[in-house]
This record gives sequence, structure tokens and C-alpha cells, in this order.
Amino acid sequence: MMRIGNDIEEAAYWLRKGEVVAIPTETVYGLAANIYNEKAVEKIYTLKNRPKNNPLIVHLKSDKELSKYAVNIPVKAKILAQTFWPGPLTLVLEKSAQIPSHITSGKDTVGLRVPAKKILLELLHELDFPLAAPSANPSNRTSATSTDHIIEYFKGKPLAYALEGGACEKGLESTIIGFDKGEPVIYRLGALSIELIEKVVGKVTVFNKATEIILVPGMFSKHYAPKTKLLPVEDWKDYCKNNPNKKIALLTSGTLLETIPNYVSLFNLSVTHDLDEVARNLYKTLFEIDQLEFDEIIFQYFPENQLGTTINDRLTRASNI
Repeated sequence: MMRIGNDIEEAAYWLRKGEVVAIPTETVYGLAANIYNEKAVEKIYTLKNRPKNNPLIVHLKSDKELSKYAVNIPVKAKILAQTFWPGPLTLVLEKSAQIPSHITSGKDTVGLRVPAKKILLELLHELDFPLAAPSANPSNRTSATSTDHIIEYFKGKPLAYALEGGACEKGLESTIIGFDKGEPVIYRLGALSIELIEKVVGKVTVFNKATEIILVPGMFSKHYAPKTKLLPVEDWKDYCKNNPNKKIALLTSGTLLETIPNYVSLFNLSVTHDLDEVARNLYKTLFEIDQLEFDEIIFQYFPENQLGTTINDRLTRASNI
């Protein structure tokens, strides 16, 4: 029976015993285990039904640990860590001997980040090992942003404890950056926008496409998906007019002046069209819609700037187009 609470000592107890604990971060909730306990890490893969070729991100307590777990660190990686850690940035670097191969799917690189969630940092400081922690959801499903989602996904499963941390401040996964000859390459768009990154290190390359070889988490073409069919439309009014027999959920933001047909339900991610608020509400809203038995969820893409780029990426992968 999974327990839920804000007891850091209990979370630490289960992690030391080799169990999996659901943890809050500022991005999304994760399933955490001791990186050195291979059996505990195996439990994460089993709980998520996660492919073994998909490596795990390692969560550190401080940027001071970077040189312990990575080697040959590019200058721009150090600058990014100093600027954005703690925060929603994962750096993919050449791993040191301290990182076991079962974390990296046998690769010679590892994803490292220092989370910004206060209760998680307190937990990490209680432990003498880092935590491997992918998002707390079955593989390819919408990421969990609350313990309610954890309960729905993992009730009856061997998950020892869920550390309650409230809502996730960002609501989208971390941005993942690797390096090619010392220059940053964005492999996964995330809660840290391209614009903010380029203000610090200049122009970056974006390699955010699905590949057969999974370099970092989040690269599958189908990912973050709700159970309900999700699809983009060019004009929601025309689409709804042409599909009067469907029960449709309309994802939108801003103010809609048009009349909504009675067979369409409106889910407004941000009345003020604030992209930070849209990001915070996206997964929570997809999860809510999934409980209401709609035939389809429709959306129109957001402007391709700031977090709009990441939001569009998540919607595209969730609709698997």
C-alpha cells in the first residue's frame, strides 16, 4: 500500500532500503531510486514499463557535485550549470566512474541536474547518494504533476512512498542539453526556453527529433500522451461544425469571443494567454480530460517562441503526428 506524505525521513528510509519513491520536482513528479542500487533502478523500469534503451536522469544536491559525476566538462556546460542550477536544466556529459552503466543504458554519457524543489533538495541532502528519477508515469503517458496523478497511475503497484510537494511550478520536463565539440545542443525542449539559454551561451543547435537511437529521455515520437485521442486543427470552429456527433474537448488559451457548440467543452489553459501558466496547466488538464470520456481533444498550436515552442513539442508528441 503506497503511503503519501511530506516526511523527508520516511522517503529517505525507503530509498535507503532499495525501494522506489515518488518525488516532486519543479518540473514534474518523478520515480526515484538510489543510482547505486541496480535492483531499485530495475523497479523504476518495471513500474513505468520503460524501454531499457532509455537512460535515466541523475538528480544531484548541488552544482558542486558536477565534477564528481562528470568528466571533461565543457566550459559552456559549467556556465549553464552556474546560471540555471538549481532549475529545470539537464546537462548530458561524459560520465565519471561514479556513474554505473545501468543508469545510462550502457552509454558513456549521463544526464545530470540539480532540481529547484525545496523539499526534494532537503531529501537529497539527507542522502549519501544521488537519485535516478524519470517522470512518474507509465511510459509514453502524460507526465504526473501531482500526487493525485501518482495514485491514479500506480495504485496497487509496488511503490513504497510518495513525497508530497504540492503542484509542480513549471509543469513541463527539464530542458536537456548535450555538447558537440564543446558547443551546446538541445536534445529535448523543456521548461527552460531556448531564448533564456541563448542569452547566456549564445546560439545553440536544436536536435529535437525522434531517432531510433535514444540519446536522452524524451526523444520518442510518441510521448506524454493522454488516453483520449489528441489532434491539432487549423480552425477549431470548422472542425467542430463538421463533427457534431463527437464529444469534443477544446484546449485553448486567452479569451474566446465565439459561441461554443453545446457538444464541445472548453478547457482554457490560461485566460491571459500566459505561456508559463499554459505550461503549468497542460498535463494537469490532459489528465482531467482523460477522466471525462471525451471522444477527442483538439487544439491549435501556440506561437513558436519562448515556452510556446516546448508546449507545441509536447502536443505534437502526445498526438503522435
